[in-house]
Amino acid sequence: MSPPSLSSRRTDDFREAFHRFDANGDGKISSDELKSFLASAGEEVALEEAERVIGAVDSDGDGLMDYGDFVRLMEKDGSGGDEDLRRAFEMFEAEKGSGCITPKGLQRVLSRLGDVRSNEECAAMIRAYDLDENGVLDYHEFHRMMT
Repeated sequence: MSPPSLSSRRTDDFREAFHRFDANGDGKISSDELKSFLASAGEEVALEEAERVIGAVDSDGDGLMDYGDFVRLMEKDGSGGDEDLRRAFEMFEAEKGSGCITPKGLQRVLSRLGDVRSNEECAAMIRAYDLDENGVLDYHEFHRMMT
């Protein structure tokens, strides 16, 4: 059951993200699954680091992250949250240092994650959070979308 503080849309987004991490579909994310997912997104982490992340949120001590643990991790406002969000933003930039996420950049990263979308679908996703309606997401718009 999802925490009541989450909006329906946000709950759906968290569930979809959780299922992307949970490669074997057992309802838990292992350190290997976390490491593999991050590697597919272009973020290399050591197995020990993945184990540390999971250990920090593992509520039942089984060494795995269940959906409730995942939600707590995603909502965590601890130190490094903005730094992690900034790194995620940079991963989506089509041109490094451009300061914006284009439909092409979004399409490239989603494709790496196994979610093949058309350029128009990616443009529509960006339009939903594009406050200044310039066709791209700047960091402020990305931050708003993610929080």
